[in-house]
Amino acid sequence: MYETDLDRERERMYSRLATVPGVHPMPSIRNWILLETQNPQELARRINRRIAPGTVSVPRHVDGALRIPVRDPKSNEILFATVRSLMARKQMAEAEEEEAAAEAS
Repeated sequence: MYETDLDRERERMYSRLATVPGVHPMPSIRNWILLETQNPQELARRINRRIAPGTVSVPRHVDGALRIPVRDPKSNEILFATVRSLMARKQMAEAEEEEAAAEAS
């Protein structure tokens, strides 16, 4: 099978995204990766606000998914770092809410 630079970069990005808690890469083709996540609209909004409008999108016919582009390694690294940072913040906020709820009980 012929493997292009884009194929290799997609596989690299897929593997890196698989390490981020709260997102689950789905089998994807071409220059896009689908990520399964809770509240994909909110994550897309935050990513687009940090990087550039329209960087990521939410496909209409795939519930709970976010579509991210696969580009050059530098752009992909910026996108990966943004996803990782936003998901870490989300998990910290959820943990703080759980702790506050437990203390209130």
